[in-house]
This record gives sequence, structure tokens and C-alpha cells, in this order.
Amino acid sequence: MKVIRIIARLNVGGPARHVVWLNAGLEKEGIESLLVAGVVPPSEDDMGYFAEEHGIKPLIIPQMSREISPKDALTIWKLYRLFVRERPHLVHTHTAKAGTVGRIAGLLYRLLTPATLIGRPRRCRFIHTYHGHIFHSYYGKWKTRIFLGIEKALARLATDRIIVISPQQFREIHEEFGVGRSGQFRIIPLGLDLSAFGDWQNRRATLRDELGATEKDVLVGIVGRLTEIKNHSLFLKAVALYKERFGTVRDERRVRFVILGDGNLREQLERQARELRLEDDVIFTGTRNDPENFYPALDIVALTSLNEGTPLTLVEAMANARPLIATTVGGVVDLLGEKIPGASFARDGEEMDDFQVYEHGIGVRPQDAEAFSGGLAYLIAAGDSRLAMGERGRRFVQEHYSKDRLLSDVLKLYGELAPEDVESKVQSPKSKAENNSSPLDVGL
Repeated sequence: MKVIRIIARLNVGGPARHVVWLNAGLEKEGIESLLVAGVVPPSEDDMGYFAEEHGIKPLIIPQMSREISPKDALTIWKLYRLFVRERPHLVHTHTAKAGTVGRIAGLLYRLLTPATLIGRPRRCRFIHTYHGHIFHSYYGKWKTRIFLGIEKALARLATDRIIVISPQQFREIHEEFGVGRSGQFRIIPLGLDLSAFGDWQNRRATLRDELGATEKDVLVGIVGRLTEIKNHSLFLKAVALYKERFGTVRDERRVRFVILGDGNLREQLERQARELRLEDDVIFTGTRNDPENFYPALDIVALTSLNEGTPLTLVEAMANARPLIATTVGGVVDLLGEKIPGASFARDGEEMDDFQVYEHGIGVRPQDAEAFSGGLAYLIAAGDSRLAMGERGRRFVQEHYSKDRLLSDVLKLYGELAPEDVESKVQSPKSKAENNSSPLDVGL
């Protein structure tokens, strides 16, 4: 089987890791895979090194960018020419822009052949993975409507299967926004290399020593690109409220806040931190490529996004037994687990119930800095309960988010779509993933 996998850019984030893991893992199972990507803009960090570490050399199309551009026509033409030359059995697109240009090129590839006149277009199946979606919080009302219309048309005309990475994402994309038919969807959660975090306890001191944190100190970290959709501004507002209401020294423990990542908003966020008088409380580390070291150093991992698919940062945090505090957007709600009834936090005799306690952490409404600060106070004071949340999260990730399970699920789906002449050659990986759950069929 030959697969062409397309992603808009290999910038820092979960989708870039995901496509590299898929290409590398599936090639070991005998599937010939070509990874195609655009160029990472100067304002973002490039994860090309991650592909290189896994033996993947992407084919770069310089004209493919995140934003709409006249160059998109050239990108579509180049992809069409690539399909004609490579004759793939499957084309698998990831992220919105790659999904658009890839599937339009695929529609041309299917139909622009003389055999179409006798009802025999080229045989090639198309899969699109939604790692998140752009149907709210990214663009204005009319631009969003245009993008949603394009996605509905592509789902109907140029997509054989749609992969979503959480049940909540299926509910949003299909049921709320009306994209695709239920029978097109498969829910395939993310998977990652959990072996990298197997002895996290032994690396707890690495970043803490670097930051001068004692073992008694509480480190609250947020990991991700410093861009609008991640909403780090809310994190800083919540930290300021926490400091105002509770201080940053509790029971001889100092509470410090760490922002790991870089992006176009860094200067603006550093200025906001100064305006909020948080210079001594908030640390900007920039981009770090050692998640095996920085997650164990943190006591709590936060996320303040306006929109998410399933954030890999939270999955990695849970793999290191870190409790979460996050806005309940997209697939975040599927990571937090079941609600714990009756849990609350009291301040000056007044009970605060504007956040929700879950099995693996705290859930907060988007854009609610006051609730976020209350959730932080709850977790910081939770002690052993906080540790129990982290351990439950670690077990959950071990059971549901392994890389082997991801490869097994995707390989099974590829086998369903493979042409008859290659179908018998597509086998599931001989790994412990054989005993795990397969993709969830939706509406079949």
C-alpha cells in the first residue's frame, strides 16, 4: 500500500508529532508513506528536527501556507502532479489547510482521466483528520461561515473517511456544525510514545534545579505556542487574581508559574506580566525540546485555550502523573474524566463553585479568569488529592493513548479502505496493541 500524508506545516505542536509517528510506525508495517508539508513561517518554531530524528524526510511544498493565498492554486496543482506521479492508494490529510488543498487536488486526480467518461475514475481513497477545528474562535463570523461551507462540501465530494480524535470533537464537528455523514466518521484518539516518560520521577529535579525551586515549592506550568488561540493572557489574569486573593506563599511553600513555549505574542505577554506585577512570580522559558524533563518538574499543568482538539500537552502531562487545570473546550472534557460531585473550595467561609472537579483535574469555563484562579487555589491546596488525580490520569493515558494503539487503529482503517489487490497485505501490528480497543465506529 502507498499512502501520501499531507500536513500544512511541521510547527511545534501535537499534529506534527502525530504525523511523524504515523509515518515512521506504519512504514515498519510495510506501508510506503510519503509525508508532504508546507514551510513553517519565521514566527513559529520548526519541528523538522523531530521528523529527522525518526528517519522521515518530508517533501516540502513552499507555497503551502496556513492562510488563504493565491499560491494555494499552485499548491493544488503540485499536489495533483504528485498524485499522478506517485499513484497512491490512500491520501491522508491532517489539519484544515492541508485538508482543503489536498482534497481539492484529490478530486482533480480522481476525475481528470479519460476513464471517468465511462464511469471509472482513478481509484484512490481520501481520509481527513481533524486535530482541532476552525469553526469558532479563530476568525470572524463571515470568514468562519465560508470555511465551514468549504468543509461541508469537501466532506460530501472528496472524503471517504473523517477521523476525529475524541467523542466530544465528533459531537462538535458533526452534530453541532453539520459536517459529514455519521457513517464517514471514525474516532481514533491520539497516541504517543509513552516509554519516554516511564521513569519521570527520576527527572523531577532537572528543571526545578534550573529554576531554583525547592522541593516544597509548587510549580504551575502552561505549555504551548504563544498565540491567540491558546489564550495565555487568561492564564496571566488568573495568576494575578490568585496572587491578590491567596498570595504566592502558602504554608512555607512558594507558588511559581512557568510559561513554556514561544510565539508571536511573547513580547505582549511579557509586557502584560509586568503590568500585572508578576515579574517575580511568572517565568518565561521559551521553547524547550525536553518534555521528559519539564513535565516531571511541574506540580500542575494548565491550559487556557479557546478551542482545542485533544491537546497533546495535556496527554503528555498526564503520562507524567501531573494533574490538570484546563478550560473545557473540545476534547479536553474527554481527558478530564468523570466529574467528582460535592468537591468545592472555600475562601473566608464562602464556598466557590465556579469550577468543576474531575477525576484528573479541574475544568473551568473558557474566558473565566476568576474561576481559573479559584481552581488553581483548590489544586494547590489539595495535597494528596492532587497526587491521586495525577496517578489516575497516568493510568488513563497508559490504557488509551499509546502509540501502538494509534498505529493499530489507523492500520485497521487503512485496511478497510485498501483496494482489493493490496487489502490482504495490510495486517495489524503484532504488538500489545492487539488487545486494545479499535477505532470507534460512529453511526454504523
